Amino acid sequence: MAKLKFAFMGFRHGHIMTLYNQVGKRTDAEIVAACEEHESTRRQLKAEGNIAITHDHLHAMLDQAPCDVVAVGDYYGRRGAILIEALRRGKHVICDKPICTALPEWTIIRDLARDRGLAVGCMLDMRGEGVFLTMRELIRSGEIGRIHAVSFNGQHPLMYGTRPAWYFEEGKHGGTINDIAIHAMDCIPWITGLRFQTINAARNWNARLPQVPHFKDAAQMMLTLENGAGVLGDVSYLAPERIGYALPQYWRMTFWGEGGVLENMNQKSEVMLYQNGAKEERAVPSHPEIPDSYLEAFIGEIRGETQSGSLSSSEVLESSRIALLTQDAADNNLTNVSVT
Repeated sequence: MAKLKFAFMGFRHGHIMTLYNQVGKRTDAEIVAACEEHESTRRQLKAEGNIAITHDHLHAMLDQAPCDVVAVGDYYGRRGAILIEALRRGKHVICDKPICTALPEWTIIRDLARDRGLAVGCMLDMRGEGVFLTMRELIRSGEIGRIHAVSFNGQHPLMYGTRPAWYFEEGKHGGTINDIAIHAMDCIPWITGLRFQTINAARNWNARLPQVPHFKDAAQMMLTLENGAGVLGDVSYLAPERIGYALPQYWRMTFWGEGGVLENMNQKSEVMLYQNGAKEERAVPSHPEIPDSYLEAFIGEIRGETQSGSLSSSEVLESSRIALLTQDAADNNLTNVSVT
């Protein structure tokens, strides 16, 4: 079987390096081109020597480098236009999250992918983390019964002055909810089997960054699942800088069910199960991690080799849609927005 040819567009967010390295290690794929339009970023990449930059403009790369897939890691506000151009040229696309920052872009991406039979992938890597694989197995097997409520925390350190400067430039970030909460919008339906039904309320605000007043670094939301279960989430950039990603509230999820409670905490290799009738909690060891699960699923979909539970284009698009609608609700003070 011929190798899939990947062309990379944009390296202004470090997440894309994970995908670049994963593709580079595969025997069924190869990197045929890499483009960076931002001059100072391009100079930096060339100086570091880890990436062979072949082009300095997207259209030139697409014109000159035959490829099957365009992988995108440019700044958030640019991604939608890149995906649209690649899809129009008949390329499959895979992107760091978020895939775009505006609902009209999302609609075009969905329509192009559907009409032309193209795959849309996203680096939604939490499906490959052992704790979430374990939570899915326990909930799907009925260990805590019918789900009544879910809460999630995805607090991040802001790292102002360390993060790329474009984060804080108007029009380039697209909102904290769309940036971070998309992971929960993907994971919660995947874990529970329940789709989102309503965005009850959402809020984002500038909590601790007065030097960039337009950047809303705090974000909270309330949603309802199709069975009536409530969902509360917080994805604020309020975590202490030095503790950062080791904070227990970095992707902590709690599922409240008819028969008990299930919870994980970041950096832990187990899931805590509190069942009705039990005298004490039970620590359930987590499954092994699958670090490139989203890439495996994307390539499998292109080759027609999908597996149950694997991330699909339709799920990428749906989680992106819910994140964008929730961001819109926060930006425009909307309540009780139906998403069905």
